[in-house]
Amino acid sequence: MIFDRLKRFVIVLEGTEGDAPAAFSPGQAVSGRVVLELAAAARLGALRLRAMGAARVHWTESRSAGSSTAYTQSYSDQVEFLCHRDTLLAPPDNGEVTVLQAGRHEFPFTFQLPETLATSFEGKHGSVRYWVKAKLHRPWATVKKVKKEFTVIEPIDINTPALLAPQAGAKEKLARAWYCNRGQVSVTAKIDRKGYTPGEVIPIFAEIDNCTSRAVVPKAAIIQTQTFIARGTKKQKKSVVTSIVGDSIAAGKREVWHGRALKIPPVGPSILQCRIIQVEYSLKVCVDIPGTSKLLLELPLVIGTIPLHPFGSRTSSVSSQYSVNLDWLSSIPEQPEAPPEYSTVVSSPEAEQSLAPPCRSELGGVLEGPFFAYIQEFRFRPPPLYSEIDPNPPSDTIRPRCMTC
Repeated sequence: MIFDRLKRFVIVLEGTEGDAPAAFSPGQAVSGRVVLELAAAARLGALRLRAMGAARVHWTESRSAGSSTAYTQSYSDQVEFLCHRDTLLAPPDNGEVTVLQAGRHEFPFTFQLPETLATSFEGKHGSVRYWVKAKLHRPWATVKKVKKEFTVIEPIDINTPALLAPQAGAKEKLARAWYCNRGQVSVTAKIDRKGYTPGEVIPIFAEIDNCTSRAVVPKAAIIQTQTFIARGTKKQKKSVVTSIVGDSIAAGKREVWHGRALKIPPVGPSILQCRIIQVEYSLKVCVDIPGTSKLLLELPLVIGTIPLHPFGSRTSSVSSQYSVNLDWLSSIPEQPEAPPEYSTVVSSPEAEQSLAPPCRSELGGVLEGPFFAYIQEFRFRPPPLYSEIDPNPPSDTIRPRCMTC
């Protein structure tokens, strides 16, 4: 029997160690080998390989058709992303079997991933999975199978104008208890951008006004929403990724968050392009109001895979670096100082040298290059000295112009 002779039958993907799943990007080539170790010579039929990737959803709901009648409604759907087949060991043309000698045999394979794939995902009502399966056919015996899963991560670059745009919102709620008006609670929140990556810190700028007669407690949390779609019906599951709790705000008081930090833990990226599975994130600022429902303000988030470039965008870099600490604004004087005189900054020889066009001998071959051009600068007179007194005051003898003439 081949079970007595087959010592090892595994799939090894390049770039992996042990049983850890390999990670690939859409459009990337996946290479590996099927390893077959035999303790003795064995007769084999064929060795076939199949690579698959699909998103699947499934859930059930109980329905009631009357006082004593109930039934279960099932919802399921599937989207196939990848289907690759290959024959690594084909049987001879004469219909005979192939005899492999004892020892180690390796069968390499390579296939290309499609350019558009959803990120691998495991949820309560669905999943996105990718795997490679090998089947070893033997004469007069069952087929021996082995399976190896791998991970696909769809790149999401947060250095795009849509994900670098600031997000802001405001909400208010009238607190009532036993038909009595207890005042109003309002919240205004802002974050510097929409896209973040795991490990980053979100600075939250918020202002909470408590005009009620009771103390309220502000909170902030990152919410993950999993949406599963099948047969035109949606099933959602929401969970809290991380959260922070602010200080209690007394009645009639106001609380201001100057960049309250909320760190993003290791979470999967957003899935937005799959037809049956979507993973979305949001930042919720909540105010617990005693005696009534909570005040909720939600700002959309996108968790990406490509982090923010250090000098990618003026809006994102400046806001992310200086939004947390605004103490430098207090050092700006109320009255600006008088500008220095032009002569104290640039002397006359330096001004003439800087405004004079360079000689052709100094430029060398620069003027001869096809991608360079020289624009001669005009010589401007230096600006007048600064003075708080107008040197040319309007004359009293000038007759004011009639606006109706």
